[in-house]
Amino acid sequence: MPYIGSNRSLTVRSRRVVRVTAKPNLTLVTSPRPLPADHVERNPGVPLDLDALRAIRVNRSAVERRAATITTRRTVKKEWQAAWLLRAITLMDLTTLAGDDTPGNVRRLCAKARRPLRDDLTDALGVGDLGIHVGAVCVYHALVPTAVEALVGSGIPVAAVSAGFPAGLNPVEQRVEEIHASVGAGANEIDIVITRAHVLTGNYEALYEEVRRFREACGDAHMKAILATGELATLNNVARASIVAMQAGADFIKTSTGKEGVNATLPFSVVMCRMIREYFEQTGYAVGFKPAGGIRSAKNALEYLFVMKEELGDRWLKPDLFRFGASSLLTDIERQLEHFVTGRYAAAHHQPMP
Repeated sequence: MPYIGSNRSLTVRSRRVVRVTAKPNLTLVTSPRPLPADHVERNPGVPLDLDALRAIRVNRSAVERRAATITTRRTVKKEWQAAWLLRAITLMDLTTLAGDDTPGNVRRLCAKARRPLRDDLTDALGVGDLGIHVGAVCVYHALVPTAVEALVGSGIPVAAVSAGFPAGLNPVEQRVEEIHASVGAGANEIDIVITRAHVLTGNYEALYEEVRRFREACGDAHMKAILATGELATLNNVARASIVAMQAGADFIKTSTGKEGVNATLPFSVVMCRMIREYFEQTGYAVGFKPAGGIRSAKNALEYLFVMKEELGDRWLKPDLFRFGASSLLTDIERQLEHFVTGRYAAAHHQPMP
């Protein structure tokens, strides 16, 4: 594998962000097949390659420098910013994962998912005919049937957090059964959590087999593998966990549960996106990315969109390959769009939200 360097090319060596010195045992392609505009072929997974994993080295200072420059090199204003924020809404997994969740809360969340903006704003923006809605609604397993019922006919998928969320310390058999139950209840997407100890102790064979079992249990439901990056100690571990999850067949890799002390950050995201890009270069299979936890402002959302555009390209700015895990983000985006329309910031309580 080549050095993974600047934002423009995998072979540029001026910024040694990640280095892999061993040749991986992946299905090599001379050039990745181009991604279609609509349907992307699902990642089937590939055999685990321990030599390639152990050869991964991440240059922390280069990653942090790269993450810091992304937000200073690109900006959007006025109508272009409004367009980017509308795109961000369509990429959002509107989430409620609180201990006091009720069926009523979930129904209100689903109503907001169907109509994320007030009618007067969509009319003023001229997007009323676009049918803008969020990417998915994410809830605990017990509330999947409520969300499925509330979203009938909307085309919005229901995502369930399963497999012992958030700690991932339940027995594996129990976690597999939970996935089966969520799929049986109607969940279209499953957000699983990995066992962090497998990464921290270097037991990548166990991690691969665990994620592989979860993928098989998901069946036709797409699987997002939550790495809990804030608990993996090093960027090397984040990179290796990303590769193992993709080799095991993950459809998305996701930063966090939102329950850790440190959740999504731009350095974590740069490393994970580089691993997605490397996996795509080597296998031709595109894997999605989901930052989650602590993304609350429109400005922060734009930063992650910039990361995706610079690191992976425009095709990764669609819901099948990119999602935000967010709960309060939508309120700030709506406030920013109202400011664009009226020139004034509305109080947060003017934006209807559960």
